[in-house]
Amino acid sequence: MSAEEQRIDLPDLAAMEAFGQRIARRLRPGDVVALSGGLGAGKTTLARAILAALGHQGEVPSPTFTIVETYDAPPLSVPVAHADFYRLDDPCELAEIGLDDYRDGAALIAEWPDHAGGFGHEPACIEIRLAARTKDAEEGRIAIVKAGPDWLGRMP
Repeated sequence: MSAEEQRIDLPDLAAMEAFGQRIARRLRPGDVVALSGGLGAGKTTLARAILAALGHQGEVPSPTFTIVETYDAPPLSVPVAHADFYRLDDPCELAEIGLDDYRDGAALIAEWPDHAGGFGHEPACIEIRLAARTKDAEEGRIAIVKAGPDWLGRMP
């Protein structure tokens, strides 16, 4: 179902922003960008880079407490629902949130996707796990990327 994993070196913030731009250029309504990694791994930083590349200007609050923030097109080139599922206790809570309504006609950027039951089974999902480049690294990340069938040929 998925392509083999790709490892992408992101040594600094500029590399993270460029990676976000590459994702944004290929993003379509219905896609899921599933971002995982520990606290402080860079999930929100990458989400902000994607949103900026899609045309968002201004602040991008972390949706940790609101769970879902929406961004319309226009001004974005693709409408986006940016979700942070960290606070979910059970994937059944997605129905209460109305996630399907947010996703209708939009791309989904999902932080902590495992708390929502995961999205890797969806053909239009690209899973990105962010990790430190080295054990003691404070800067720089490695992105481990796995794409569903709909992303094949569009990999960033």
